[in-house]
Amino acid sequence: MTTTTLLRLSAAALLMAASLRAQDEFLDQVDDALTFSADQNQIRTRISGTLDLENYTFQQTPPGFIVSSGTDLFQPRLSLFLDSQLGPYVYVFAQSRVDRGFDPSNQDIRIRLDEYAVRITPWLDGIFNLQLGKFASVVGNWNPRHLSWDNPFITAPLPYEYLSGVWDVARPPSANVLAAWARVGARPSTVFPIESRSLPILWGPSYATGASVSGAIGRFDYAAEVKNADLASRPQQWDPGRLGWAYPTESARFGYRPDDKWNFGVSASTGSFLLPNARFNIPAGYGLGNYRETVLGQDIGYSWRNWQFWSEVYAARFAIPKIGNADTLAYYLETRWKLTERVFASVRWNQERFGTIHNGATKTRWGSDAWRIDAGPTFRFNAHMQLKLQYSYLRQDLSIDSTNQLLAAQFTLRF
Repeated sequence: MTTTTLLRLSAAALLMAASLRAQDEFLDQVDDALTFSADQNQIRTRISGTLDLENYTFQQTPPGFIVSSGTDLFQPRLSLFLDSQLGPYVYVFAQSRVDRGFDPSNQDIRIRLDEYAVRITPWLDGIFNLQLGKFASVVGNWNPRHLSWDNPFITAPLPYEYLSGVWDVARPPSANVLAAWARVGARPSTVFPIESRSLPILWGPSYATGASVSGAIGRFDYAAEVKNADLASRPQQWDPGRLGWAYPTESARFGYRPDDKWNFGVSASTGSFLLPNARFNIPAGYGLGNYRETVLGQDIGYSWRNWQFWSEVYAARFAIPKIGNADTLAYYLETRWKLTERVFASVRWNQERFGTIHNGATKTRWGSDAWRIDAGPTFRFNAHMQLKLQYSYLRQDLSIDSTNQLLAAQFTLRF
């Protein structure tokens, strides 16, 4: 497909929304039919979902986590959610998806269970919650709004999807190889795409498996978790049986709300990023637990009248065998403006910068600095349908393919 196809998809979505607008009452009835209660309303269960139709068209190599053999990709996704309140103290939730992979790709359609957890709240004042299962990380302020209906954009911010030169399957034998893996050095000839083995600072919402505690005390809130995989781990490692618990990842966030407009938070996380098969090429006497990804973050949220603003800053360090500490800093500034009751405009500025590592007697940069701007409107036709468009321009500090452009459209039907 081409840019013309992207425009056709957007036009088809608009026509579909117009034809379905009269069915708004029907979808409300479906919502009521998928809500169940028992025991004098002490047990309440609701099934809901979203149908997302997405199309991506890009200029160069697919950006971020997108996997495509061409210059565009169509991605359908059906997401189903289960929310169940079992009395005043127990809450259960789950999320399953039918799509071509957790990240947009040209694979076959498959079904997957992304989230499932139970939350226990011993006291009704919300001071303490215990959660067990597979769920999004507590770090930062993007995860609570990462689903398609709530995210102002189609893609994630840069810290959640920009690939560095760090691998989880092996260590680089030298600083020059690490630079090559990051595409800032001579690109080696390999039988596989380098990007397929690289890691970001955070891999999307990080639905790893574990336990968390959270709560709110006055204007302060807290959350801490222990998971089986670190923030940079790829989706295949999030399931409970993949990595075990020999090297758990610990993460936490502490927040402060001075008033209804502002929300401030600080986050921290540390965990091993190397997979078990990488232990054969690390120095003798060291284990996977000696080589960790450490992340420190700050986030801000602000809401005033028709404006919303979010920002996150992440400083990350990868301890790499025989090379040392590889540091990077990434951030984004994002705003959404409500133009009318049904039209929103969003802009996001993203940037990531990489530090240097020792390369013999000299120092060399271990990653390609990058900045990206995202912009696009959202048309929310009613409580069940919306259309998002996005244009992104990415600039990387590379000798070739230094720029990339992305056009994306996403139509969401919520029930």
